[in-house]
Amino acid sequence: MAALLKLKFGSKKIMGQHKNGHIKNNKNLLYCYDTLDKVSRSFAAVIRQLPEEISDVVCLFYLILRGLDSVEDDMDLSNEDKTLLLREFYTKNFEQGWNLTNVGDKQEYRDLLANYDKVIEAFLVLDEKYQIIITEICKKMGAGMADFVESKITSIDDYNLYCHYVAGLVGIGLSDLFAASEIESKELESKEVLANSMGLFLQKTNIVRDYKEDLDENRIFWPEEVWTLYNPTFESFSLNPEKPESLSCLNHMVNDALSHATDCLDYLKLLRNERAFRFCAIPQVMAIATLAEVYNNHKVFTENVKIRKGLAAKLILSSGTIEEVVKIYKKMAASIAGKIPNGLPNSQRTLEIVDNINNYCDLALSESYKPHEIA
Repeated sequence: MAALLKLKFGSKKIMGQHKNGHIKNNKNLLYCYDTLDKVSRSFAAVIRQLPEEISDVVCLFYLILRGLDSVEDDMDLSNEDKTLLLREFYTKNFEQGWNLTNVGDKQEYRDLLANYDKVIEAFLVLDEKYQIIITEICKKMGAGMADFVESKITSIDDYNLYCHYVAGLVGIGLSDLFAASEIESKELESKEVLANSMGLFLQKTNIVRDYKEDLDENRIFWPEEVWTLYNPTFESFSLNPEKPESLSCLNHMVNDALSHATDCLDYLKLLRNERAFRFCAIPQVMAIATLAEVYNNHKVFTENVKIRKGLAAKLILSSGTIEEVVKIYKKMAASIAGKIPNGLPNSQRTLEIVDNINNYCDLALSESYKPHEIA
């Protein structure tokens, strides 16, 4: 409760005071920020605290990719229409007046696409260097999504490729935007492997957590190569959530997500702008806390498991420096280690992964970090 109160009443100091006078005088940009609040409150908060020269760019980057994602998520669209839209979506950002009605699996996403012409107008006034980056990422993501419209995620390689398209490219795009804005070093552009891992860590965490929600929507994102090791049908896990086979599969998926953890810390160590750091760090600490919550937790198969609001607030308040984030990773690794069951086939692998994270954190905490630039 104390963390929630501190976050509520101290958020401007913690997250940074966003100078949004220019937003009030721009109806299209105002619409974009209002919509951002509706489609993702969590991302809206961290985007608003970014330095002003990049916050509008990232806001539009997020909304454009959210629009693209809404096309992919709409299960009522025919595969033919969906594939065409996904492959051509990036071109629509230059087509003034374009919008799309009755597409999206949630009302806020349908509203975004129905008013997409306002997003386009805001996008078209961005500096060309930002337009080029956003367009390239949108084009690659749409093409990748289209490739999977009629294809199952069969192998681990499929899984990694799909997660690259829908999330890894976001990390790469953000790195390019930060470098282009000069709030971060140009060196960041060359760290695509680490940026990709940042996206994969978040996406894989969501895929593990959202088993039940996706099952109810007749969607399967867990790779067939993994889940068929434990059950003949994907829904079997929800019917027998506490069986060793179900928990073994869950822990297998968590292990796979955790394999990206140290890459994420390597990426965060590169950031020097305090607000850019917080923007990137907060989702990552939420992800590892979520993995600690879902590990060996049979409730994943029957309900939407979330971390407590008080813990979430505490994590946000404690993600301002690389040292703080490393300590959170170390704590969550210890939490997972304390839940490792005896006798399950993936337990030894989990122990190896958390030991690796713990050793990385111990080494990182023994090093000296340069102070972040105050933006």
